[in-house]
Amino acid sequence: MNRPVPLFVKHARDAFVSREAVAAEWQALNFVAPPDLARAVDEYDRFVDRITRLGGQPTFFPRAPGVGLDSIYVRDASVACPDGVVLCRMGKPLRAGEPAAQEAAFRAAGVPILGTIEPPGVLEGGDVTWLGDRIAAVGRGYRTNDEGIRQLRALLADAVDDLIGVSLPHWRGPADVFHLMSIISPVDRDLAVVYSPLLPVPFRERLLNLGIALVEVPDEEFDTMGTNVLAVAPRRCLMLAGNPGTRRRLEQAGVEVLEYEGREISQKGGGGPTCLTRPLGRLQ
Repeated sequence: MNRPVPLFVKHARDAFVSREAVAAEWQALNFVAPPDLARAVDEYDRFVDRITRLGGQPTFFPRAPGVGLDSIYVRDASVACPDGVVLCRMGKPLRAGEPAAQEAAFRAAGVPILGTIEPPGVLEGGDVTWLGDRIAAVGRGYRTNDEGIRQLRALLADAVDDLIGVSLPHWRGPADVFHLMSIISPVDRDLAVVYSPLLPVPFRERLLNLGIALVEVPDEEFDTMGTNVLAVAPRRCLMLAGNPGTRRRLEQAGVEVLEYEGREISQKGGGGPTCLTRPLGRLQ
């Protein structure tokens, strides 16, 4: 079955808001450069067009008070589960208002809220990915702590048979954005894009034991977010332009790939297409 996954997004015009907001926030949020608002809006329109061409029907989070530029990366503030969503508690303090903003939109759309990660737990959605109907993985790093994982495990008790903990590397330190999904993007039930040099050995072996084939990202395409591949439907994917080796390997594995230009909405903030979307279900 090749059914698209329902997903939420937030348009650049509603996350970046104004040139004045961009100028005031980009450095504190660790963007590498200030996004150009007009170009970002144009890039985002094209991004949504690609999603639609792959069969997706995105729902838009509205502009909201108390959030900033990073709210464009909607993956991180919630975790999708079979019966609804878990609201996260952000490991990046300047993003603290994002889960509440998403909650209001989810409730308005009739999406059930299963629970919320409470202090001292921290957990971000980019650290959680589903590997099977009842198997998920969660990264333990600077954005997700042990208490956040414990609470997630309790909230998912009836939905998972196994929640695999994955210890993440220090890499470039706590100020950098590094999630579990920085090194793995499932694109079908039996296929995932990975950067193996940063995959913990037990986790990589577990993927292979689950029958998941691995599309390996070349070294030179890790920093350009070659691992950040959005599956709108099984083997129908969207990725950031500029990763030809990864694209070629995906296509050799039978994956349909579209690209988007993301200098303003992705490269400057460190968030690719998975970061820009909050799917509400697993690949069917």
